[in-house]
Amino acid sequence: MPAEILDLHARSNEGIVVSDIPKQIIDGLSRPVNEKQMPTMVLYDERGLRLYDDITTEAPEYYLFQAEENILKSKADEIVHAMHQTSGVRSDEVVVELGAGALRKTSHILLGLSRLVGEKNTTSPITYYALDLELRELQRTLGHIETSEVGKQLTGKVLTKGMWGTYDDGLKFIENGGLTCHSTARDLASSINRFEVGSGSGSSDASSPTLSEFSSNTSEDSSPISTPDAAAPPLHIMFLGSSLGNFPRDEATAFLRSLPLKAASGDTLLIGLDHDNEKAKIEEAYNDPKGYTTKFILNGLKSAGRALGDEHMFKEENWEYINQYKVVSSTTKDYMTGRHEAFLKSKCSQTIKEPGSQKEVVFQKDEMMKIEESWKASREPLNIVNGDADLLRWMDPNSQYSLWLLERPPFYFPLLKTVDEPQNLFSTTPFGMPSVQEWKHLWDAWDFITRRMIPPSMLHQKPIDLRHICLFYLGHIPTFLDIHLSRLLGEPHTEPENFKNIFERGIDPDVDDPTQCHPHSEVPMKEEDWPSLTGILAFQDKVRRRVLKLYADISSNKVTLTRKVARVLFMTLEHEAMHAETLLYMLLQRAGTGTVPPSGFTSPPWASLAEGWKAAALPKSETVELGPANVELGHDDLESEDASTDFKSHEFGWDNENPKRQVPVGQFKISWRPVTNWEYFQFFINNGNDKVDMPASWVNEDGIIKVRTLYGPVSMEVARDWPVMTSYNDLSTYATVKGGRLPTEPELRLFYDKYESGYGGGSNIGFRNWHPVPATTGLDRYGGRGTNGGVWEWTSTVMDAVDGFVPSKLYPGYSMDFFDNKHQVVLGGSFATIPRIAERRSFRNWYQKNYPYAWVGGRIVYDN
Repeated sequence: MPAEILDLHARSNEGIVVSDIPKQIIDGLSRPVNEKQMPTMVLYDERGLRLYDDITTEAPEYYLFQAEENILKSKADEIVHAMHQTSGVRSDEVVVELGAGALRKTSHILLGLSRLVGEKNTTSPITYYALDLELRELQRTLGHIETSEVGKQLTGKVLTKGMWGTYDDGLKFIENGGLTCHSTARDLASSINRFEVGSGSGSSDASSPTLSEFSSNTSEDSSPISTPDAAAPPLHIMFLGSSLGNFPRDEATAFLRSLPLKAASGDTLLIGLDHDNEKAKIEEAYNDPKGYTTKFILNGLKSAGRALGDEHMFKEENWEYINQYKVVSSTTKDYMTGRHEAFLKSKCSQTIKEPGSQKEVVFQKDEMMKIEESWKASREPLNIVNGDADLLRWMDPNSQYSLWLLERPPFYFPLLKTVDEPQNLFSTTPFGMPSVQEWKHLWDAWDFITRRMIPPSMLHQKPIDLRHICLFYLGHIPTFLDIHLSRLLGEPHTEPENFKNIFERGIDPDVDDPTQCHPHSEVPMKEEDWPSLTGILAFQDKVRRRVLKLYADISSNKVTLTRKVARVLFMTLEHEAMHAETLLYMLLQRAGTGTVPPSGFTSPPWASLAEGWKAAALPKSETVELGPANVELGHDDLESEDASTDFKSHEFGWDNENPKRQVPVGQFKISWRPVTNWEYFQFFINNGNDKVDMPASWVNEDGIIKVRTLYGPVSMEVARDWPVMTSYNDLSTYATVKGGRLPTEPELRLFYDKYESGYGGGSNIGFRNWHPVPATTGLDRYGGRGTNGGVWEWTSTVMDAVDGFVPSKLYPGYSMDFFDNKHQVVLGGSFATIPRIAERRSFRNWYQKNYPYAWVGGRIVYDN
């Protein structure tokens, strides 16, 4: 029987397909000289698809197809297993391929799915839909699959169907529940663009609601963080062939944003991207010596004419095909990319009349008309889907091409250098007054950690003896925020005094002397004396509503926005973010025995990741020589000026970041990456276990040392190139034995500045992963030196006051309490550090020398 094909076209009352392609063609022809263009879609009519198939089979220069097919041939089973890590195999799931073409490559995925279905003994088949523009080609290719040997193996396991229409037609059809097995799918706006308090939306892809909208919503009930709808079947979208490169960068972002992928649901996107290969290689790939590509491009003229009503309106003999590859600097420093462009060049002066209107379009001799472009090597748009996560990737053996598997995470923090956030109404710097959207991201993360990863049985436990019980932090965060809002606005506290007394652990705004600080709260000794979790969450909700109301009052001019108001919001937001990280390194000590792994994020396929890490490029040398130089530390940020309403471009920071200062450093050599688990393991096993303790980031399981992760321990082989996380004392001992030392704060800052390591957009921060990664993952973007891998880094600089230091009036004990010669400055950021902290180069963190739990590693300096 012929394959079922759904007609997705909009039609007129007369049944004629409504298409905007004619309008796109006319608009492109109406542009000025050398700016005219044809929509790329005209290349893919029925004949064009056949000609493209000739390119893939007869032109070996077109490496993209072959490279992608090689990946699919060898990795199909691995890919389909990864697609189902979150959701498992379900008989009601759907796989949709955008722009399916000849299905030659796709057959490998289909066979992989059939083997997976057989392995899981699923009784009903997975449904695969091929979406494409041309009906007869869909009929032909689906018919061929059905009657082939592949089709026999799919029988009863993978059902193949078609969708006839454009990308937009297909995506709208899915969003509107057009697929019967997706009839329960949620509206895209509610599943991806939700911003209610505590919703756990985890996405930033809508325009920011107005402050008045936030104010009007403050009466709504807040509920715990959302969980995936178990009734909604998973959707797997495939977008192969490096087709995303055909979109201009802004359109690529918009397109990926429009994909109906539910967050934390098991939905996935498998997408192919070409690399930024050599110019000559790319140009030959798109203009093969035998002329297959030329035929394909010139056919677009006939297709365009047919769309306007006269396929002969463009005389093919008057045109020639020209192509070129340009290296283009990306919008951020972290990615370099290039663009291939395909043009139709007018061989003579000519005038063409549009059918119907008879409007004349004049082309000059040698005038160029763009018909296709293909961007290379940038993964920036992918971050819209994956939230900047370290993406699961398969690369062809020649490193020419990659397949990426993406999912929408439950939440994410956009990196500041790749941010596509709604405009911050209050600040022109990412380190200024936070936007409402930043609070939403943080609340999503906080709720995820506290409500999904801490089981009820752990709330009254101390994963680390030196810290409070887990429940304390759930109450401390809203209490700290409430105290500072009340002090700022001259309003009473939200809750009775006992909440403040238990959870304060900070400045008391009610005492006469604001320098008096209470660093340790009087916490209950018995479990029954603590407030209930329900009561704490209700209190948290009320305090969050105070924040939203303050933003609304600022918008309506009920509250004058001064630098002090902005500072309180900056300080309380970053305070919450830092405690989220504290909670996580506490929970790490119980991972695998008490802590719940981060559900909704795909469990890392350790074997595949380890294989990729092992194959990553290594630097040409182990160290880099720097200095002598003057290093700028800190920034200027005086609280005494907080009455000012000039705050828009002001960069806030904690008291120890002020003032800006120049510090000289001499010449030194520094290792390009932090000390790794494997390097430290060899030292510990061979001769170091009598000199240093085993890191708290390791665990001894039945005599085998493994590395802790929030997913449970992993083998040393998997984590061998991750930075080791251990105390200053032990890492300093290791550095000394190796003939070096740990860097000073200015030395490490100089390295960070030169190689954008530690705080750049390529670093492993902001929950891109829930674990460290090898420093080698950044080699392609950091001059061959690598990143910090997702850990803070020790310095030999003691945390102390600098010349010009002024303690904070709002929080005087923040830094001063630690000027005790026991704490070391640490720089950078971990995988759980939010971007506005990790990417602010003036930020300084600190820990005690013997503190083993924090996510801190270090690199070695050698004096010349």
